[in-house]
Amino acid sequence: MEQPTEADVSAALPDGGLLDELRALDTPTVCNALEVVSPERRGFGYTVAPFFCPRPELGSMVGYARTATMRAMQPSDRSPEAATEVRLAYYDHIGEGPGPTITVIEDLDPVPGYGAWWGEVNTNIHKGLGSVGVITNGSIRDLDDSAEGFHLLAGMTGPSHAWVRIEDFAVTVTVHGMTVDPGDLIHADRHGAVVIPVEVADRVPAAAAEIAAKERVLIEASGRAGFSAATLREILGGRSGH
Repeated sequence: MEQPTEADVSAALPDGGLLDELRALDTPTVCNALEVVSPERRGFGYTVAPFFCPRPELGSMVGYARTATMRAMQPSDRSPEAATEVRLAYYDHIGEGPGPTITVIEDLDPVPGYGAWWGEVNTNIHKGLGSVGVITNGSIRDLDDSAEGFHLLAGMTGPSHAWVRIEDFAVTVTVHGMTVDPGDLIHADRHGAVVIPVEVADRVPAAAAEIAAKERVLIEASGRAGFSAATLREILGGRSGH
């Protein structure tokens, strides 16, 4: 069977207008919508541990995953020349289209975060290559000097990079319980991150709006005088809340 071309793949992905609609939502709302449009994903596909998020004011980020694994606790057994080749090939992966992209890195060390891959230099390099942010169980540093507008979701902060290096890239990774393949569509904010299956992405905004309308009825009712459990029972009927 003939393999799809890069143009075929790009044509099948959500367009910029839809990405803007998704970016206008927060990640819990996207998770709610996915429970409607892709109910089988109710129990997986999102992060299940907290992140350190130093820039919550950036709101939501949406992009296609570029993935890698890293270590920092022990020196690499690669030669300097081989290490440079791996690093440059990794940057090639980060810069590949389509964009925007989100870098998702799994820290494989027994103590994740022992050394930080992310600081002033790498945030600027990745931003220049089209990445809008990072999701990692590892550490970040240089918070005041990181690239402006670059979103950071990390397991912790740390002062040193130790012997940090990329182990592999363009591979399946798992960060805080969320398994990600290269090219997956990711939505993330200060609450965490979720993978949006591209085949249902165009249904998420409408589902989110419908859920919000139903929730608004409950919220507005709860603020009125005379609100009671009986009122709640009347409104809810047999449907479950969020």
